[in-house]
Amino acid sequence: MNKGIARKLCRLAPPQALDARHPLERGLGGEANRLLITTALLGLLGLGSAHAQETIRYTGTTLSNVDYHHGQLRPVIGVHNQQVLRADREHPTAANGEGWTYNHAPMLAYWKNQFYLQYLSNPVGEHVPPGRTLLLTSKDGRTWSNPTVIFPPYKIPDGVTKPDQPGKVAKNLDAVMHQRVGFYVSKKNRLLTLGYYGIALDAKDDPNDGQGIGRVVREVLPGGKYGPIYFLRYNKTWDQSKSTYPFYKKSKDKGFVAACEEILANPLMMQQMVEEQDKDDPLIPIHKDYKAFSYYHLPDNRVVGLWKHALTTISPDGGKSWPNPVIRAPHFVNSNAKIWGQRTSDGHYATVYNPSEFRWPLAVSPSANGLDYTDLWLVHGEISPMRYGGNYKSYGPQYVRGIQEGDGTPPDKNMWVTYSMNKEDIWISSVPVPMRVKTDAPANEVFAQMPAGQELANWNTYSLVQAPVGIDKLPDGSKGLVLKDSDKFDYGTAERIIPEAKNMVAEFSIIPAQNDKGLLQIEFQDGKGLPAVQLSFDSTGTLIYKAGARFKGVTKYQAGQQYDLRVTLDAPNRTCTVAVNGGKTSTFIFYAPVPSFERILFRTGEARHYPTPDTPADRDTDLPHTGDSEPLATFYLKSLKTSTTDLAPKASKDVGAK
Repeated sequence: MNKGIARKLCRLAPPQALDARHPLERGLGGEANRLLITTALLGLLGLGSAHAQETIRYTGTTLSNVDYHHGQLRPVIGVHNQQVLRADREHPTAANGEGWTYNHAPMLAYWKNQFYLQYLSNPVGEHVPPGRTLLLTSKDGRTWSNPTVIFPPYKIPDGVTKPDQPGKVAKNLDAVMHQRVGFYVSKKNRLLTLGYYGIALDAKDDPNDGQGIGRVVREVLPGGKYGPIYFLRYNKTWDQSKSTYPFYKKSKDKGFVAACEEILANPLMMQQMVEEQDKDDPLIPIHKDYKAFSYYHLPDNRVVGLWKHALTTISPDGGKSWPNPVIRAPHFVNSNAKIWGQRTSDGHYATVYNPSEFRWPLAVSPSANGLDYTDLWLVHGEISPMRYGGNYKSYGPQYVRGIQEGDGTPPDKNMWVTYSMNKEDIWISSVPVPMRVKTDAPANEVFAQMPAGQELANWNTYSLVQAPVGIDKLPDGSKGLVLKDSDKFDYGTAERIIPEAKNMVAEFSIIPAQNDKGLLQIEFQDGKGLPAVQLSFDSTGTLIYKAGARFKGVTKYQAGQQYDLRVTLDAPNRTCTVAVNGGKTSTFIFYAPVPSFERILFRTGEARHYPTPDTPADRDTDLPHTGDSEPLATFYLKSLKTSTTDLAPKASKDVGAK
């Protein structure tokens, strides 16, 4: 189709209709707008079918409900969400990055039997200097080192200006960092880490406008050591004679130089640098202002490219060219946060992103062939309170990245992804492969009798620095699922997906370590995460049942004593019975109706509903007492067993399994 026809097509549709079909973030660019508009019109007129067959698409019917932090999506069974770094300005230590509270854009690699996680950090807010990049390591993805500064703050010489911003002059200014790619493993198995020093002349300036300093690189060495910092590529507006670090070709290490040149010769690496590098950089295949590129290979060796807003196209030649138009992937819902795509260890594919115009929830969409994405499932469905305000800080688990092709495969074959929470804390999630969201196997866990490392294979956990959740020692020396909590603002959770049932029995044994502080809520939920029954070990030493807006006492409890609970649930009649230690049975009415039960949740705090879709996007103020913590409360779960009393239990499948 020629440009004249395209222009005529663009004039046929009212602008507001096009905006509604393709909502874009500010600054996406006129050319990108025109591409999206033309593609939309081609599809409406039936002229784009050839291209529609050559792009990824969402063919499922599941959609996320943004009124809920979990989107009412089914969780992938066995996902473990872990807070790797918790910002704390009031108690700065090496473990929290010296108290800097803007932490964002993490990247991930697995090299020589170890995870490497890189992230950006500023003292308070986005694009407000000084900026730096830090790196953490872990042998198992669960126990992490303290972060190490790998790219320190960079002093900008006084007098630096930007050609398109007359009157603004740098004085006593540091650079801020901005990079869309953080690691590269060379053909000779050398791990390089990359960063970009940009210039933000004020809080609203853009450091990735092609008018910064340049991209830096250094080698990651075994044993927690790092090679010297070099510049890999400068911006042409930068005076190279003022550079703090030498150009990579000055290195006497020929292997390092060769690894750097591999990066420069790799179009898939270079495409990830388009926002920061010169807008006419000849090493970058597409110069359009498409943001946060990720990619994966199809079985026929074509490459699927993904950008913010679920923009996508396919390259036939390894990323050297992208002949198909860049379009919004049909029926994908994604706004201005990153989208991650990869081939999983079972030969299937996954895209991970925020399926809304907000940055929650974090979800995964599965595909058997890398083109047709058939459903939408939950990875991370919580939003921690944003403790610290700051420039451009957004609510939710966001800016997700996995392990880039060639950057390693963990031995468990799971999909590992990292992301920031509220641009404040850094998280990582392990997603089992193959993915499944339903089970026909009831819970039957007596943790002390289970093989080491397999105890939580069917559990989903949400574990924080100050509210850890995991297998640990019980008071009698055996092992169990332990939930601890001293976090003033957040809670930990452990969730068990069970076979769907209208009538069921749950039996579990809990030891509260105290009875004068803390809270443990046990909820029975349907497949969408909507609770109908809630029991709580509260801070007054009482086990209570939620009866609508009020609570009814079930029994008093003592610290250190084991409580064996038997709970029966009848969804059609909305009735529940509770018996403790084989004693008197109490009967209650559900506080909310559900069609059936599929989930049991243990949570060390009250349910959270803030922020909502109506919450203002920006906040500059901190929450009160952000440095405070609560007295530690601990709850031990020894076992959980479930059974159904349905006459004809519903058979279910392990979705995504071969």
